[in-house]
Amino acid sequence: MTSTTQGTLYTVSAPSGAGKTSLVKALIESSEQVRVSVSHTTRPIRPGEHDGTNYHFIERSTFQRMIKDKAFLEYAEVFGNYYGTSTSWVQDTLNSGTDVILEIDWQGAQQIKQLLPAAVSIFVLPPSQSALRERLTNRGQDDDSVIDQRMAEAVNEMSHYQQGDYLVINDDFDTALNDLRSILHAVRLSRSSQMKRHPQLLKELLN
Repeated sequence: MTSTTQGTLYTVSAPSGAGKTSLVKALIESSEQVRVSVSHTTRPIRPGEHDGTNYHFIERSTFQRMIKDKAFLEYAEVFGNYYGTSTSWVQDTLNSGTDVILEIDWQGAQQIKQLLPAAVSIFVLPPSQSALRERLTNRGQDDDSVIDQRMAEAVNEMSHYQQGDYLVINDDFDTALNDLRSILHAVRLSRSSQMKRHPQLLKELLN
């Protein structure tokens, strides 16, 4: 059944190591009113990942066919692999009255904003460059040269923070999570959202 209240589309962008994925995961687990979009990708599945949970893993030819069919709300090629967001899934979920979060880079967020100006963009930033480097190092997955490259990419990503409607500084995880919850709550209390949610009440109050 379609809800009379449309969900809100959120984009969450952040440099690698800022804690975006962990924050969004915690937000989703604590709220039934929001879901995260699972992107399609052509990159190989990694150990511990599950198809349909982390990504929809598909062949490059399938992805290219979906591009031709205009099946993606946004898509990008990153390091030789495609990533894309399903238009139909996002629209169906929003129509059900559920909010949707897209974890995408600044370019994807920019594409979304141009297509859907009502989308709310959030940037998650680390408290400092040194804290970000420490987080990347503590992962124990990359050598110094790779970390240097990731830091350079992170600075580029962070330089686009002004495109965000909201900025969340992830210094303390619980504080940052509460900040994210507050943003979603404030948007639900906006005049436009409340007018759609309580049209009869507002009409009766003025009679």
